[in-house]
Amino acid sequence: MIQPLFILLQAGYHTGSSAIHYSSATTGMFFLIIIIGIAGYLVQARLQSVFKKYSAIPFPNGLTGAEVAEKMLRDNNIHNVKVTHVAGQLTDHFNPQTMTVNLSDAVYASNSVAAAAVAAHECGHAIQHARGYAPLTLRSQLVPIVQFASTSATWVIMLGLLILATTQNELLCWIGVGMIAISAIFSLVTLPVEYNASARALEWLATSRTMQGVQLVQAREALSWAARTYLVAALSAIASVLYYVFLILGRRND
Repeated sequence: MIQPLFILLQAGYHTGSSAIHYSSATTGMFFLIIIIGIAGYLVQARLQSVFKKYSAIPFPNGLTGAEVAEKMLRDNNIHNVKVTHVAGQLTDHFNPQTMTVNLSDAVYASNSVAAAAVAAHECGHAIQHARGYAPLTLRSQLVPIVQFASTSATWVIMLGLLILATTQNELLCWIGVGMIAISAIFSLVTLPVEYNASARALEWLATSRTMQGVQLVQAREALSWAARTYLVAALSAIASVLYYVFLILGRRND
């Protein structure tokens, strides 16, 4: 993903004027965002395929996703988190506000390898919360800021570009870019949170002998593909910030 970025940006540096310079770079960023979007679709499709495959493989111990979650929480001396059911597919999440591990339809009552892996991953977040894992704390603090920024940033930038076209005042544009950058920071902070939760899940599954051998390898594959969706999201967020930066710089030189 990084190499195309340098190639596309480099194409903008060999033009005759600064306006064309930034226009080419902006176009390059636009295509990069499309490429990342396609990659995200492919990763998501692969995740769905892997999850479906391992959802058909029975968990050797016969435990359901809910039972795996409850066992992992007990083994880690966490007694103030409740395991609950939530509608949907791959909607599993840990909610620190309600202190609940919420498992989806395909996980809660299923005794498959995929269900055990997902349930353990969400409990990994509960353990992070109990241990005061810094990236999780930071992500939780960013949530309300990101919710506001993500819904307002595009409108702020559009208004800023209109003002820039008539007054050459860039302030509102850069405020909008800053709001998008907050979402990018959130995506970057999410990466260690998700990878660490998977690492905690796999470590517990192995050391507790809840899952061994081939099943442990399958669980690792499922969680690896899930983590890659967050990696693609982070790359997309960074590319969006760079796109708007070059767009504003290009308008400055029009």
